[in-house]
Amino acid sequence: MRRGRWAALALGLLRLCLAQANFAPHFFDNGVGSTNGNMALFSLPEDTPVGSHVYTLNGTDPEGDPIFYHISFDPSARSVFSVDPTFGNITLVEELDREREDEIEAIISISDGLNLVAEKVVILVTDANDEAPRFIQEPYVALVPEDIPAGSSIFKVHAVDRDTGSGGSVTYFLQNLHSPFAVDRHSGVLRLQAGATLDYERSRTHYVIVVAKDGGGRLHGADVVFSATTTVTVNVEDVQDTAPVFVGTPYYGYVYEDTLPGSEVLKVVAMDGDRGKPNRILYSLANGSDGAFEINETSGDISITQSPAQLQREVYELHVQVTEMSPVGSPVAQATVPVTIRIVDLNNHPPTFYGESGPQNRFELSMNEHPPQGEILRGLKITVNDSDQGANAKFNLQLVGPRGIFRVVPQTVLNEAQVTIIVENSAAIDFEKSKVLTFKLLAVEVNTPEKFSSTADVVIQLLDTNDNVPKFDSLYYVARIPENAPGGSSVVAVTAVDPDTGPWGEVKYSIYGTGADLFLIHPSTGLIYTQPWASLDAEATARYNFYVKAEDMEGKYSVAEVFITLLDVNDHPPQFGKSVQKKTMVLGTPVKIEAIDEDAEEPNNLVDYSITHAEPANVFDINAHTGEIWLKNSIRSLDALHNITPGRDCIWSLEVQAKDRGSPSFSTTALLKIDITDAEVKSNFPGTTKPVRKPKFKPKKPHSSQGLFLLEPPRPAEIALFNLSNMNLYFRVFQGAAQAS
Repeated sequence: MRRGRWAALALGLLRLCLAQANFAPHFFDNGVGSTNGNMALFSLPEDTPVGSHVYTLNGTDPEGDPIFYHISFDPSARSVFSVDPTFGNITLVEELDREREDEIEAIISISDGLNLVAEKVVILVTDANDEAPRFIQEPYVALVPEDIPAGSSIFKVHAVDRDTGSGGSVTYFLQNLHSPFAVDRHSGVLRLQAGATLDYERSRTHYVIVVAKDGGGRLHGADVVFSATTTVTVNVEDVQDTAPVFVGTPYYGYVYEDTLPGSEVLKVVAMDGDRGKPNRILYSLANGSDGAFEINETSGDISITQSPAQLQREVYELHVQVTEMSPVGSPVAQATVPVTIRIVDLNNHPPTFYGESGPQNRFELSMNEHPPQGEILRGLKITVNDSDQGANAKFNLQLVGPRGIFRVVPQTVLNEAQVTIIVENSAAIDFEKSKVLTFKLLAVEVNTPEKFSSTADVVIQLLDTNDNVPKFDSLYYVARIPENAPGGSSVVAVTAVDPDTGPWGEVKYSIYGTGADLFLIHPSTGLIYTQPWASLDAEATARYNFYVKAEDMEGKYSVAEVFITLLDVNDHPPQFGKSVQKKTMVLGTPVKIEAIDEDAEEPNNLVDYSITHAEPANVFDINAHTGEIWLKNSIRSLDALHNITPGRDCIWSLEVQAKDRGSPSFSTTALLKIDITDAEVKSNFPGTTKPVRKPKFKPKKPHSSQGLFLLEPPRPAEIALFNLSNMNLYFRVFQGAAQAS
């Protein structure tokens, strides 16, 4: 019983201790390649973008309590990662660089609030191809003798790439494929290509561009290749392998008649072809001098040893030899060059123009204008001469003045020539434009430094010829004259000018054409006037058109056109067709009277109308322009008309005047008799022109010609009164209730 009690107590105490104990949380170890757990053997590429979620810390608590995560770094190191304390997500917060830091140490911890468990982890940073090759020990300069054998090594370049694997391997090649050099792709050794040579005299320096390229790799998910370039400066060292070279060839010298013996004629210059280390040069004359010339062996100056008067030739061809001497004084190489020396006189005579009697600087000639193209001016006898010899006597000839009219031959002269001037532009030789043409003959030496020259005036007096046609000052002439102009009246004066002089410039006028019969022209003045017997009438012919001709004494002529318009004169009064006219007017419709004025133009032929007399005067109105006549607006029925008419007559007589608008004005009158009828009666009796008598009241057949139907005897009814226009017939019609059977 007591034992059982103690056992129960011990069990209770054990349970109490177990209830109060709290075990620490721990990380899961998921091994290599896992992205969650305790980061054991975790690696990360160096090109991982900042901000990337790279790992998830993952663990558990035995009691199932909430757990929290933390990551820390050594105070001297960068804090590369951050962690979400609740979910354990690790984020990259600093950029990675394997070449600077290939592994990262960190302390990761897990906590349930009471217990904290920490572990030290090492994260490996793996390589990405993010580095370019870099040449070391630059700049690269090599000194190479120009006679180095082909295939020889010249220099070695070296580049390093801090990446690993293929991204860190470097190969070399040349940027210029046509270079005389080649580079070993693996070692970077620069060599002179097979068959290639260096030449100091052609090129003293070569710039060789070498490219170093890595083997490529991945960067940010893409394949990339990096490269770098460097320049190797290859300086070529000169070697004694080139003969002397002459400078300034070809060589020409001149000896003049006043040159003194011992004077320098010219200088020959040569230098060692190996300019890097030049040897001494000596000059000598090989042959051709005949003792007339000598050369200074060190300076190359050639001088004359005799007086120019003693020289036997005009041209000497010398051969100068130059010898290159080694430092020990022995000849190394030689070269020769020809030297031409001419014996010339002094240029002391300018070109001179001569006429038939000696030197002359003015030549005159008279000639007709417009000579044929290519004609020679034979009246000019000109010779030009330069008394010097050789090149000093060579000169050019040219004409100075208006261009393109004449040309001179020859254009180049040696010593002496006959000067010929030829017509080149006949049209420009025009007396009317210029009566005198003046030119200068210019002779200028060609190959002399002095360029001596001389001039002579050429004056050409032009003679006039009949080369122009009379020309009117207008292509057409327009004139206006009144139709009542008397015979012999002036109309218009025409003018034509012939610029030729003398009789050739005199102009004679004439007219012709279908409209010229009524007109004459003065043959000298060009005044056009009417025939003495001419009677002009604008109503018959208002316009005339003909031609006027201007002609010189040789029959050269031109033509202009003449237009003459007759101005209308008010010489016709208006005319009515008849002096007494009869018209029938229907109430509400006007009648018209018309007069014709035969004048040709307005306002002479415009007619205005007016009523000069009517009885009574207040019955009718007239349109002054059209001649239309109508009843006044106050009269709207025959009854109203009869009430104001004495005797209740239906016929009225009016005196109408037609007056033109000319000045002075003409007028004519006509008597107009007007019969007035009602429109209704007019329509009931179409075509009726004669009076109709009052009908009897007996039934009759219809009269088809009159269109009038008479009924049976009328019965009592209202009475209607009809006025039958010009028939002056009044009758009554009685209507009853009875209908016609």
